[in-house]
Amino acid sequence: MQPKMKRIVIPGISKIVFFVAAFFVVLGISKIILWSQSFMRTTGLTPTAIFQLLVNTGVDLKSHEGRTNILLLGIGGGTHAGADLTDTILVISLDTKRKKMAMISVPRDLWSDTLKDKVNSSYHYGEEKKEGGGLTLTKVIVEDMVGLPIHYVLLIDFSGFESIIDIVGGIDIIVPKAFTDPEFPIAGKEDDLCDGDPQFRCRYESVSFISGSQHMDGETALTYIRSRHAEGDEGSDFARGRREQEVLVALQEKLKNPSTWLPPSRAFTLFEAFDRASQTDMRIGELATVGKVIMKIGSGEEKRISFVDLLREPSLWMYGRYTLIPKESFQAIHEYIKTQLD
Repeated sequence: MQPKMKRIVIPGISKIVFFVAAFFVVLGISKIILWSQSFMRTTGLTPTAIFQLLVNTGVDLKSHEGRTNILLLGIGGGTHAGADLTDTILVISLDTKRKKMAMISVPRDLWSDTLKDKVNSSYHYGEEKKEGGGLTLTKVIVEDMVGLPIHYVLLIDFSGFESIIDIVGGIDIIVPKAFTDPEFPIAGKEDDLCDGDPQFRCRYESVSFISGSQHMDGETALTYIRSRHAEGDEGSDFARGRREQEVLVALQEKLKNPSTWLPPSRAFTLFEAFDRASQTDMRIGELATVGKVIMKIGSGEEKRISFVDLLREPSLWMYGRYTLIPKESFQAIHEYIKTQLD
């Protein structure tokens, strides 16, 4: 008969286990609370904000005199020279109470005395100084030009924007006037020597658009926006600004259609595409609120504002390149924009 093994009891072991377990529980709860607070600070999504987004307009947005002004920038993207120059500069002014929107086109060739360069280079200079500095500098420069406080900025990489249009199945545009651009740049051939051709004609192709309703995929829509060398009025900055607004309105209409977001897999693909193609200083709650406000804006409630008629082309020797400057002053432009908004 084997002797019984004595049970060894360590005094206080149950208390130690309880203490260790309690420590992990308290630490876990603390981590959850701290993460939740950090998440709410970063995203702006408090329980109250989420409730407001579900049943009302959303979170409170920065505003001035009842308007929230968002600067929309578009860069070409890629690795070629000038990839971080802003091809599109558009101020979206939202009247959140009256559910109205105005779009103000800022010509990319408009001269800035602050930069000593054209406005489309502000993002490039800001990024050279500091990562993320491009958004800040461009906001300041555009504020001076349009005379409105810029509350938020959204940068879109057009190489990603193209895929967004394709994901939603393309957009429908009514082209008001037919045009041909004989010098549309071919991607990847920016530095091609063209076998010694002094005019570098191999770098360009001819693109045409006929008047009337057109269904455009992403590549076609971006070509429509970027065209700059058509003959007559369609080769002007005013025409480019108008086309930018047309494409944005068409995409807005497509995104307002619930079927665009179905099946759910397409919705996730869209979210990923938007995230890859954009950079912003808006938090998630503010982005969702702006999106909800824009979705509620009825067709025809968007006002399109251009001040190109208040600009002139100075002699090339004055700035060493093609530029645009005010006929009178930026103050006159400010007053014109405010009159249009009112």
